[in-house]
Amino acid sequence: TLTPARGRCKGFWTSWRVTMREFLIFRLYGMMASWGDIAVGELRPTFDHPSRSAIVGLLAAALGIRRDEEEQLSALSNACRIAIRVDAPGVLLRDYHTSQVPPAGRGRKKRSFATRKEELAIPREDLSTVLSTRDYRCDAVSTVCVESAPCSLADLANALNNPVFVLYLGRKSCPPALPVYAQVVRGENLAAAFSSARFPDGDLLQGLLGDGDLRVFWEGDEDAGIPAIQTTLRYDNPLSRKRWQFGSRAEHYGVLRGGSSCT
Repeated sequence: TLTPARGRCKGFWTSWRVTMREFLIFRLYGMMASWGDIAVGELRPTFDHPSRSAIVGLLAAALGIRRDEEEQLSALSNACRIAIRVDAPGVLLRDYHTSQVPPAGRGRKKRSFATRKEELAIPREDLSTVLSTRDYRCDAVSTVCVESAPCSLADLANALNNPVFVLYLGRKSCPPALPVYAQVVRGENLAAAFSSARFPDGDLLQGLLGDGDLRVFWEGDEDAGIPAIQTTLRYDNPLSRKRWQFGSRAEHYGVLRGGSSCT
């Protein structure tokens, strides 16, 4: 946002003062990550960058919001505006997954199991076998930017660095391999915010990161400082965790020219 101001230098002239905005920046890296796509039947695919629902869930875990606290989850999701910079897309890993689940039963025949051992102790013919193909991204690195939140960005950064619940990258089996190094930066737009962030783990990720054009995905109509190449609908906006409902949102895509992800 540009605000006009007046000044004098060899006569009358008009200068411009840039309005700075606050952004929360943090980095996600893990040996494995899974950023869910639309799952139909046995195939569970993944995008190569985090979904909105995954980021909202990660923020909720950091703040200590439980899955059944839908009002707080909804307030968090509605308040946040999220952007993703893909520093390294990672390598696709496809897992043929077999799981056995005992029937819960109904009414008086409803059963509960305290441990996995108890679940598998029932007769084999009563176990339901579920087969699925699940996709993961290995050694993927993403930088996340959050603008606006139901609490201050500084408090949210502190929660991410000292989370109430364990953070994970899309699935519980995919914890972060490095600290997220959440920080609040100021900049005139999204591109400036990404450039301002600094991470102390550059040497550890040197083999994955590089200097070059980086893909960026963002939402909202504010000036991003990055020309939008494409806008698509993505069905990852969480509506109800209890009913597993997701809505659509517009996601913009652009390229940060000559972006560096090593800092």
